[in-house]
Amino acid sequence: MKEQSSVIVRPRAPLSSSPGLWWGLLGVTAFSFTLPFTRIAVGGLSPLFIGSGRAVVAAALAALALAVTRQHPPTSAQWGRLAIVAGGVVAGFPLLTSFAMTAAPASHGAVVIGLLPAATAVMVVLRTRERPGRAFWWFAAVGAAAAVVFASLQNGGLGELHWADLLLFGAVLAAAIGYAEGGLLARELGSWQTVSWALVLAAPLMLALTLGTALTHPPSASPVQWLAFAYLAVVSMFLGFFAWYRGLAIGPMAQVSQIQLVQPVMSIAWAALLLHEQIGWPTALGGIAVILCAALAVRTRLIHPRPTTHPLNEEF
Repeated sequence: MKEQSSVIVRPRAPLSSSPGLWWGLLGVTAFSFTLPFTRIAVGGLSPLFIGSGRAVVAAALAALALAVTRQHPPTSAQWGRLAIVAGGVVAGFPLLTSFAMTAAPASHGAVVIGLLPAATAVMVVLRTRERPGRAFWWFAAVGAAAAVVFASLQNGGLGELHWADLLLFGAVLAAAIGYAEGGLLARELGSWQTVSWALVLAAPLMLALTLGTALTHPPSASPVQWLAFAYLAVVSMFLGFFAWYRGLAIGPMAQVSQIQLVQPVMSIAWAALLLHEQIGWPTALGGIAVILCAALAVRTRLIHPRPTTHPLNEEF
């Protein structure tokens, strides 16, 4: 008589009751205001001041949090990898989107930024030498093509990309590289600690840029524009990461990571409500196409992973 297996299969809790999903949704909601509030802030502040100044404020908060919790400093090798995170998430994405928002509507930017989940998944694959199936690459490529076609058509025809679109695509690439490397480092340093150390590392350069642009172009913003800047610095650049990474830590990571796909939809909605931007069919259809392709790419990678030498937690 064969011996019965002693393994007990426990039923999973409903996803709707998972605290991780609610924390992840809180983080994504915080991030979804970034483009609309950047659009407001550039009305009275220079893009360079916004992109660098928000990092300086967030770095001060990060340094305080690291000191209060007595975090151990990273190793020399980890500092080098933190420089990649800082270049992508602390400097690249904020600066590029700030300049882009001087010429592009927030709803337009939200559609292009909708590529970020799929772009991050691609960077994780390249960084970890993971080998997903062909469907992953097809969906990622179609999503990128959909974003390019959308941007071109809104600028007058195929191939007619505005310089703001190039900045937005650059912002997606920068953030994807920073998120992928940050995901690996988070396994060693901790999630919020990784973002905080990256902010501290970039602080000297960001402070120099902030002071330089403040002297050459003194800020002359309204109270509303200063409030938008404060949100970008305190929430988008700092507190939002606390909620987002807490959600990923609680999990389930695969499901929590996909919540990021609703961010473009929320950003478009805030652009309509706060900035009174007209959301026509081209924006709606472009957003649906990009988000659908990103969702299929991310889901294909999560459901059909192949063995990899250096696996990465399914955060992205």
